[in-house]
Amino acid sequence: MEAILKKEIITNKTLSRIIGVFVFINLTSFAAFVRIPLPFSPVPITLQTLFVLLSAACLGSRLGAISQLGYILLGIFGLPIFAGAGSGLFYLFGPTGGYLFGFVFSTIFVGNFIKYSKNNLFFTFVILSLGNLILLSSGIIWLKVLLGYRLSELLFIGFIPFIPGDLLKVLIASILYLKLKPRLKEIF
Repeated sequence: MEAILKKEIITNKTLSRIIGVFVFINLTSFAAFVRIPLPFSPVPITLQTLFVLLSAACLGSRLGAISQLGYILLGIFGLPIFAGAGSGLFYLFGPTGGYLFGFVFSTIFVGNFIKYSKNNLFFTFVILSLGNLILLSSGIIWLKVLLGYRLSELLFIGFIPFIPGDLLKVLIASILYLKLKPRLKEIF
């Protein structure tokens, strides 16, 4: 039975990479529908962070960024896959636009630095947390440009409320990545 489980279904690495990118586009899209609106913030809590960080760790910086750019482009082209079933180019100019671009910046960072985690949960958690910090920072920078709030207000509506859930998502992503890592080199 073990020999059967180790047999590759798809042996073409290019095809495996393409499938990996599409898997993370879909996971990020579906995670947008796990949405908790916050009454004091224009930005909802979503499950997307988990899959953004996991895409970078699993696929690397280039393919991770491609998966997140693909997600953004599909939303721009009209698929209702952004949080709240939003879509279209103008969605990027709303309060969550900075977070969406933070998806890409975060994947580039995590994809480049995950190799330094050395199969260690703590170091993996730190690298993914820094990637999450980049994502959240992109969001509050955009909120500053869009709404002009003071830093204390920005932290209250766009940063602090997300920390507890994001720490949990980072922990889950770290554990999943370390469980998947032995197979990732064989697949991708």
